[in-house]
Amino acid sequence: MKEESPKAIIYALAANFGIAVCKFAAASFTGSGSMFAEAIHSTADCGNQLLLLFGLRQARRPASPLHPMGGGREINFYSLLVALLLFFVGGAFSVYEGVHRLMAREPLQYAYVALVVLGVSVVLEAFSLWGALREIRRVHPEKNIWRWFRETRESELLVVAGEDIAALVGLAIAFAAVLLTLVTGNPVYDAFGSIAVGLLLMVIAGLVAREVKSMIVGESASPEVRRAIEAHLRARSEIRGIINMITLQWGRHVVVAVQAEMIDYASGRAMVDAINIIEADLQAAFPQVRWVFFEPDVPRA
Repeated sequence: MKEESPKAIIYALAANFGIAVCKFAAASFTGSGSMFAEAIHSTADCGNQLLLLFGLRQARRPASPLHPMGGGREINFYSLLVALLLFFVGGAFSVYEGVHRLMAREPLQYAYVALVVLGVSVVLEAFSLWGALREIRRVHPEKNIWRWFRETRESELLVVAGEDIAALVGLAIAFAAVLLTLVTGNPVYDAFGSIAVGLLLMVIAGLVAREVKSMIVGESASPEVRRAIEAHLRARSEIRGIINMITLQWGRHVVVAVQAEMIDYASGRAMVDAINIIEADLQAAFPQVRWVFFEPDVPRA
């Protein structure tokens, strides 16, 4: 079983740090509300990626008497924090900034500088999204992005991909707002651009938080993994039938609880030996299965 790879997070951190510096400089130079909202968004993203890296480190903590299954699910907690920060720091502050500039009607200066910075930001943000999509395609080449979003159990990659998609769409909105302000001379468009970016971030953050919350509550293994595990067990000659099977995603690992009807054995020891072989073979076939709880039983009417 491979350990969690922080590559997509590191790509996003590097890209967002460069973007944040450029945006703050451009926002100070031009007085653009949309640009300032985007700068706050990129700064929040940098903090988010640092939180995710810390969460991955915590998730590698070994089992202990207090946490007998280790810290694998800690990454879900930190992913939820990131979603909340994206909502409040990125989204709500951008809306506030837009409303403030809408009321103040502050003029936009040097709009061409803002447009150039936004263009550069699109390139850097696309690089970050490319890193996240490459990780997704490498593991799940058969799934489209929406299906992966609903079925994934990788909360840290879910957050990074959600942030990057929101950032690219937000940059497009900010670019359009600044361009309209430049063409018309009316700063209202820039203010509305800031509000639109904030609302977009809040929607994306809500979707990400919903998915991560489900992981924290406790989700089964992904549908394809669960089907493969059940098919593997049903194919075993030692098992007459599966009565019940439960899977639970625990970070990058999976817990499997099986209630099965076994074939007849001469002794209880022979059945125990057979169960041990089944468990060992299951973990060899599915390295992500860290824990197996097997209960021999008979079907009830």
